[in-house]
Amino acid sequence: MEDVQSRKDERNQAIDKVGVADLRYPIVILDRANGKQHTIATVSLSVHLPHEFKGTHMSRFLETLARHHGEITFRTLPAILEELRTRLSAEKAQIELAFPYFIERCAPVTGLQALMDIDCRFVAESSEEKGDFLLQTRIPVTSLCPCSKAISEYGAHNQRGYVTIALRTVNEQQNVPSMVWIEELVEIVDRSASSPIYPLLKREDERHVTMRAYDNPAFVEDIVRSVALQLREDHRVAWFRVHALNHESIHNHSAFAEINWERP
Repeated sequence: MEDVQSRKDERNQAIDKVGVADLRYPIVILDRANGKQHTIATVSLSVHLPHEFKGTHMSRFLETLARHHGEITFRTLPAILEELRTRLSAEKAQIELAFPYFIERCAPVTGLQALMDIDCRFVAESSEEKGDFLLQTRIPVTSLCPCSKAISEYGAHNQRGYVTIALRTVNEQQNVPSMVWIEELVEIVDRSASSPIYPLLKREDERHVTMRAYDNPAFVEDIVRSVALQLREDHRVAWFRVHALNHESIHNHSAFAEINWERP
């Protein structure tokens, strides 16, 4: 049968990215506590299309992913991308995976355990010159307003917030970044907020969380600075963006702060 995609295109216009998106796919990723964790990712796969080709072969994206679905980590992504580049004769290949990552969290007083999901994303790109890998996490927190506490005779308003961390790590060797666990980022954020978020709380736990937040008021500026300073001290981190967002409980708007940093 004729390979229509390989027909010559006369318009002399390369395409930066072409591929498949919104693909839901089971993956296995590294888990600090249990070794590996099964989850479901929304996947995007793409390549750079040279100007002379009419189209790319969409089926080859799925074939390549199927061969590597047993483990999707920063260590296996370069092999996936290299295979895409080779099979599709592309200068560059990209992959993006958005998935929930589950951690087991204990209530602070009763110790009752339950699973909490963290929104995560892997973004990787490969070319002949270099490879790139970005890890992103979105971690929920509780924050209590220092201003509200200072001006009120009793009580203070608090809110749920989210801290989003995107980072690149220093390469241990060519195109192989250093390992940073998702759990490590969660721990950094927990230390920076007024209180962590818990999936399961009994009354005594709720009392503890409420008082802890009251004793540790924090603006979004406080949270984002605290996270940034801890990341800067980590020798594995080459670049990061930290974004703290509070869904204000007494305003009809949200508040945010963001810091970008790159190791000199």
